[in-house]
Amino acid sequence: MAQHRRLAAWYFWYFAFIGAFQPYFSLYLQSIGFAAGRIAVLMSLGQFMRLLAPLLWSWLADSGGRRVRVVVGSSAAALASFLVVFARQDFLALLIGMGVMHFFLSASLPLVEALTLGHLGKHPEGYGRIRLWGSVGFIAAVSGVGLMLDVAPMESLLWVSVALLLGTFLCATSLAEAPLPSSHGDGPLLAVLRSRRVVFLFAAGMFMTAAHGPLYVFYSIHMVALGYGKAAVGLLWTLGVVAEIVVFLFMPRLTVHVSKRVILLACFALAMLRFVLIGWLAEVVAIAVLAQLLHGASFGAHHAATMSALNRWFAPGQQARAQALYGSVAYGAGGLGGALLAGELWQRGGAATSFSAASVLAFVGLLLVWRGVPPDSSVPAVR
Repeated sequence: MAQHRRLAAWYFWYFAFIGAFQPYFSLYLQSIGFAAGRIAVLMSLGQFMRLLAPLLWSWLADSGGRRVRVVVGSSAAALASFLVVFARQDFLALLIGMGVMHFFLSASLPLVEALTLGHLGKHPEGYGRIRLWGSVGFIAAVSGVGLMLDVAPMESLLWVSVALLLGTFLCATSLAEAPLPSSHGDGPLLAVLRSRRVVFLFAAGMFMTAAHGPLYVFYSIHMVALGYGKAAVGLLWTLGVVAEIVVFLFMPRLTVHVSKRVILLACFALAMLRFVLIGWLAEVVAIAVLAQLLHGASFGAHHAATMSALNRWFAPGQQARAQALYGSVAYGAGGLGGALLAGELWQRGGAATSFSAASVLAFVGLLLVWRGVPPDSSVPAVR
């Protein structure tokens, strides 16, 4: 249980940094004069680095039980590289500095996800109760920074981000390796990856993350342009993550009665509705609130159901690589493509066009789940 608390603390600090950086760094870039296209490029660096970096790190970690050492080292390097924001404000310097930061930061999450599932052993349903502390950290940061930026200069965001990265590094030093069963062998990883259910699940995850591109890059800019204050924007981000926490708490009960396939189908359908509401009707406060509550489905339930499927379909010795591969496909390719597409469509047609395209991407993901992800009863565990 002590290790569960340490994992929960790591999730808290890691996602607190995400809660400070993701919603507000685009506003910082706007404040120093960057146009939408360059903002989209800089904000998509995290997704770009997730294409290959986590796979390289996780292959190293899975080969010799070095997951914790990789997490600690990469956290320290991410903290050091972020310091470029205090020295330079030109596009090239930020491109290099943020690229290096994301290269190292992207190593951490899939490895800690694998550690968490490893420590849970035969009780993976406990994942949500540990992971929800990441949501709590996100809420604390996004709401606190939103309130702070209404009265403090935008540059104060940089100092908060450094403090949160430092907290992430310190928590990483307290983690322990998860024991693997003596018969954990890697097994036929390529055969599992080629299976229809895995291919379609990965592809659906890619489209779901791509659909979130306008949200992660331009949501704060969009809402401020509609007249919302930064504190109000922070509260809307917070509301979405509160919905996410509720979903994480109830997922163990929900999955007893509802198959993962049905949950995933509902997630994509609700994501379609969410992005249309944000793009066309977000000036209505009640609609903006409803759209953020749907984050519990478009991210929370989708993520929990996907993690459960990966844990079930891949052997213990394959978990870090499975997490990294999924991260590369979904958050890397999907996130990068979604962010760049959002930047292009934003310049051409604004919020309505960008978020309408997001809804179409979610619809494609729904079709992929419908065609390729089987009911739980027909999916034997890989153990």
